[in-house]
Amino acid sequence: MTDIHPTAVIEDGAKLGADVQVGPYCVIGGQVELGDGVKLHSHVVVGGRTTVGPESEIYPFASIGLPPQDLKFSGEDSELRIGARVRIREHVTMNPGTSGGGLLTSVGDDCLFMVASHVAHDCVVGNHVILANNATIAGHVHVGDFAIIGGLAAVHQFVRIGAHAMVGGMSGVEHDLIPYGSAMGERARLRGLNLVGLQRRDFSRDDIHHLRTAYRLLFAQEGTMQERVDDVVALYADNEGVMEVVDFVREKSSRAVLQPKSTNGA
Repeated sequence: MTDIHPTAVIEDGAKLGADVQVGPYCVIGGQVELGDGVKLHSHVVVGGRTTVGPESEIYPFASIGLPPQDLKFSGEDSELRIGARVRIREHVTMNPGTSGGGLLTSVGDDCLFMVASHVAHDCVVGNHVILANNATIAGHVHVGDFAIIGGLAAVHQFVRIGAHAMVGGMSGVEHDLIPYGSAMGERARLRGLNLVGLQRRDFSRDDIHHLRTAYRLLFAQEGTMQERVDDVVALYADNEGVMEVVDFVREKSSRAVLQPKSTNGA
């Protein structure tokens, strides 16, 4: 049964699914669509052309779908799509896309956005992603499935965060982080593989071993990156996880691939 508090403001045109709950003093814009079972606690603002998937939950003082902070934004008709079963905690902000990024910001299913985290314009966030308290991803960032971005971390615009990757708290990430990788530091460096995450997600010992071997080959100091990629492909062309890393490295990007700190201190 749909339950709307009498102090909530719902503009004409808004679409609410079955069993939606809207708490006190919420404001829902006329282009908003809330899926079945969505719950808005008190003082939530959802505006713009925003879709919130079924059974998602948004906590007080979140600001969802309002115009992006990109100074180039000129009011174009853009969109924010949020998947199913997404938990959005207090003071989270999410912005729609812009004409410079396909007019769409998208968030997958089963994600958790902790207090005061931020998803900027034109981001693409996968499934089962976690942004811890005050984590910030700038415009055009892509975040793969099961990635975790630690508290107070900041990700530079256009950076890619690979699937199952882990960004440590208070890190500044300026370059692309490979799938399964772990990054940490004020100006983050690649610190190895996210072994704890892989074990928690029941990756086999063989899969982890192959990823570790491929990692050592890719980030060795001998030869060029292209030569090292070719060596990894020669050994692991049939390994899905390793080839996911290879494809990520090969993909065209405006940002370089994040590197480990070299043994000479560079």
